[in-house]
Formats: sequence, C-alpha cells, structure tokens
Amino acid sequence: MDDDFGDFDPDDADGVGEDDDVDNEQDYDVDYDRLLAPVVKPPSPPGASASPGEEGDIAMVAADSFVSTRDSASDTVVDYAVDEDEFHKIRLLHCDFLIRKVPDPDDDVFDFREMYVTPPDTDIYSIPRVLAPMPQKYARCTKKNFGRYHVSEPPVEHLRDPLYKTEREIMKVFLTKHYRNRRADDPDFFLDFEEIYVIDSRTRSITRAKVMVSVPEGKKRDRRNDLLLIRDGGESFRIIDKTKGRRKHYHTKRGVGQVETRRGEAFQEAQRL
Repeated sequence: MDDDFGDFDPDDADGVGEDDDVDNEQDYDVDYDRLLAPVVKPPSPPGASASPGEEGDIAMVAADSFVSTRDSASDTVVDYAVDEDEFHKIRLLHCDFLIRKVPDPDDDVFDFREMYVTPPDTDIYSIPRVLAPMPQKYARCTKKNFGRYHVSEPPVEHLRDPLYKTEREIMKVFLTKHYRNRRADDPDFFLDFEEIYVIDSRTRSITRAKVMVSVPEGKKRDRRNDLLLIRDGGESFRIIDKTKGRRKHYHTKRGVGQVETRRGEAFQEAQRL
C-alpha cells in the first residue's frame, strides 16, 4: 500500500460504466448534489440477485484472537494483550491506529470490527472513537496519508547541524475501498470514492467521509471519469466529472489538479490514489 502524501495522476483512469456498489450503503447514504439532475436508480436486470455487491465479497475466516470492538465504549483501555502482527498498524502524528488484518497476499484487506488506538511506542491499547457505521464485512482498501511537512531551524548553539530539519507529520489517513473489493492488479480495478474512511490523529477517531457527488448522472455515471477533490484540511470531499469543467473546479496558481489548504498543505487528486 502507498504511504506517500498523495501524488495522483489525473489522467490515469480505469473502471466500469453503470455498475452499482451498494455494499455498506444500508446504514450510510452518499450525498448527491440535488441541484443537478435527479438521481434515478437503474432497474435491476432480469434474473439479477437480490443482494448486489456480492461480486467482491471476501470469505470470512475465523481468528482465535478476534475480539469485536463494535459495541465497546470509546477511550476504554483494554485489559488484554494485543498482537500487533495481526493488525494493520497505521502511524500518525499523535497515535498509532490498529485495524484487524486479514491474511491476504496483497496485504490490503481490513476488518473494521476490531480496532485499537495507542500512543506512539507504547503498549497501552484503547478502543478508538468510531463516529460513523463501519463495514461489517471485509473491505479491501488503499491507504493514503494526508499531512504536512514541518520545517524547523536548529538551535543557535549547534552551528554545525543542518540548516533546516524537515519532519513529516501525518494528521489523517484515508482508507479508500476498492470498488467491488477488486485487487489492484485486476484489469477492472478502480477506487470507490464514495466509500472513504478517515482516521484522525488529533481526535484518535475513525469515521466515514461525507462525500458530495457533483455529477448529474449520479449513480448512473461513468465512474472512470470520477475526480476526487479534497479540501479544507481533509474535511471536504467532492466527486466531479474530470471531463467536464476541470479547470473551473480546481485550477490553482500552483497548477491544475492541485488543491491547497490554508496551512499550505498540498494534495493532488485523481482517479487512482
């Protein structure tokens, strides 16, 4: 999985046309821009299964050490040992976040039913704050860091030290679900920008991003043309059609395809993270 800050290729797109992925939408709605054309759910083809989204379902496996934290109180310190080797360990500025890892060659399958948060370099584990419904099935996700570089000058008495010290500060991490849980090397792979999970370093929490889809076709759009815009320090998420009015939406002084926040953070968006 990629651990860089967000280098995207705006021209790299892949995907399918009008497929619907309604996994996890039973308890979380995507916000479609109502000022655009109304969204009409396409009719199911004859003989289609009553439960869409099964294409990418990953078979559940038993884990002897699994402890569901779904209904546990947040910020509660657990009184049992946590084997970090069984978890995806996500390092942020203020804490480390652990999400249950599912054995898989691609190492990108997450089980959100068991999560912990811990201060860096400690063995004190607690239940994180969960601010939105989490998927109750395995999800294959791509991880992307969102943060800034902190540059400081050395103390005056250390004249031989480098003139500047640059440190990377990861404030948030975005976990974007693969559409239909497809592997990254699948010819029809692309990311489902409607389903992004945000881990916040400062609040030690995880939530699901509220995404605005500003494409007239709504769910019937061609997702190969999706362009994700992230603004306001990783608080605002919007999907637009990159083939229509790209410059109007995100042309900045620093170049097309780049979004700047007030603190000087830069984040480029495109079809692939």
